[in-house]
Amino acid sequence: MLKELGIVIGDNTKAGNLFEELFPNFMKVKYNKPSDYVKTFWIKYEEQPDRNASLNGKMFEYILASLCIREGILPLYMSAKVAFVPNVIYDLMFYSAERGPICWSVKTSLRERYKQADLESIALKYVHRKALSYLITLSEKEAIGVKTKIKSGDVIGLDDVIVATNPEFDVLVADLKLFKFEEPPTVKVIESNQMVTIDKVKSVFPST
Repeated sequence: MLKELGIVIGDNTKAGNLFEELFPNFMKVKYNKPSDYVKTFWIKYEEQPDRNASLNGKMFEYILASLCIREGILPLYMSAKVAFVPNVIYDLMFYSAERGPICWSVKTSLRERYKQADLESIALKYVHRKALSYLITLSEKEAIGVKTKIKSGDVIGLDDVIVATNPEFDVLVADLKLFKFEEPPTVKVIESNQMVTIDKVKSVFPST
């Protein structure tokens, strides 16, 4: 299911297999609010004995991706690259008619990793000035610290850090649903109404 949707690449990924084992059909899971959806999935996942940091991160991404499908926030791009933003792969990304790229940097816990998310956000906004960038986490205590840094100006790329199991995540999802999401435009690296081509030169100078 995840492979067919484009959430997972490959046939036998540990995180993908575990997600489908725990939640054979996420479209049938009942929930009232997006934060409740994340809680339900994460609590079920935490019962597994062989969790690790890598698995945690992937599972969190899959939970959020499946939520976006349930909420109709599509198209969704995972492990996304953005033109003219070199050496950065964004966790979850959307493209809106109003603001251009909207990025979710997904971290179950933060520690110093919020700095990487901030730098990636700065790089994105250098190219796309109206872009929005959110750090989505499960760590409430760490999120408070980063929110303080955003307010003080020590973190300048991130628009906000959001705890996915808190009501603030419900607000974020509701706000995002107000945007018109679409596929990003094809980028023409050079545009001009005055283009000199070989064919034009030959037509003016046939002997060239």
